[in-house]
Amino acid sequence: MKSTLRRCFSVFIVTCAALSVQPSLAQPAYPNKPVTVIVPFAPGGGTDIGARLIAQKLTAKWGQSVIVENRAGAGGLVGADLVAKAKPDGYTLLVGNVGTQAINQSLYVKMPYNADTAFAPISMIAELPFVMLAGPSVSAKTPREFVALANAEAGKRTYASSGQGGSPHLTAEIFQTATGTKLTHVPYKGGGPAMTDLMAGHVDILFASALEGSGFVKAGKLKALAVSSAVRSPALPDVPTLAEASVPGSESGSWIAMFAPTGTPQAIIDKVAADIKEIVATADVREKLIGQGATPQSSTPAELKAIIDRDRVRYGKVIAERGIKVE
Repeated sequence: MKSTLRRCFSVFIVTCAALSVQPSLAQPAYPNKPVTVIVPFAPGGGTDIGARLIAQKLTAKWGQSVIVENRAGAGGLVGADLVAKAKPDGYTLLVGNVGTQAINQSLYVKMPYNADTAFAPISMIAELPFVMLAGPSVSAKTPREFVALANAEAGKRTYASSGQGGSPHLTAEIFQTATGTKLTHVPYKGGGPAMTDLMAGHVDILFASALEGSGFVKAGKLKALAVSSAVRSPALPDVPTLAEASVPGSESGSWIAMFAPTGTPQAIIDKVAADIKEIVATADVREKLIGQGATPQSSTPAELKAIIDRDRVRYGKVIAERGIKVE
């Protein structure tokens, strides 16, 4: 009798153990269907270019399509909101930048999502130094020459940006503070349209990521007066920094990174972060990013969060001091 009871108890324990592991065994490998990456800006900007490069490589690595969708509007809020409210299963991701993740919180009084809790950081992709670009109708060849032009016609010289309150806009505001100039802001709905009008001569200058601007400089369509980063861009080694061009206190820049909706399983976040790290470290991706003006830079989720916290403080101060508001 005791032997029979022991056998029954053993069968019961084995059955319970099997049932307890069944759910994990049933979980399909990620990803097992196409993944959508939302870029909250118009095509052609630095965030879009970097996102498409990473999406292409993830498609090849995962054997599943990674589809980039541009959902521009309200300084990135429209696209970011889509991801914030998406199912947290890893199949809707966001490639955001310093604007969407660290600036908008100070710029907008009301946001459609809680910026502190809506997203799970995954990994940095690249840092994007800014380049001060001048259109073909601008005679200035250096930042100081442009300052002289601007001071001679106070308020008449214009600068474009990818949108009100975005990091290119704030970089131009920092430049005006450092030089004492007064320029007229012409905001666009994305970096691509701003670049088009700059080349057409409709605006005078644009602070854009070297990722989106270096190709036009090399093609002779635009002039690079300086870069706003602390060191020169490897894509434009002959272009001085603003500090080297006698405009100290103008350092600025952006970055792009991958995010998921909060609640996405940690295993998926860790996998995507590890895969991005591997991709960004490959020679061809590094060569492409550097060649276009970006600095390849992956990170852990914790490191990315620390970068966001730092930049929120930094750009929040600029917004407050310059009285910048969304129109």
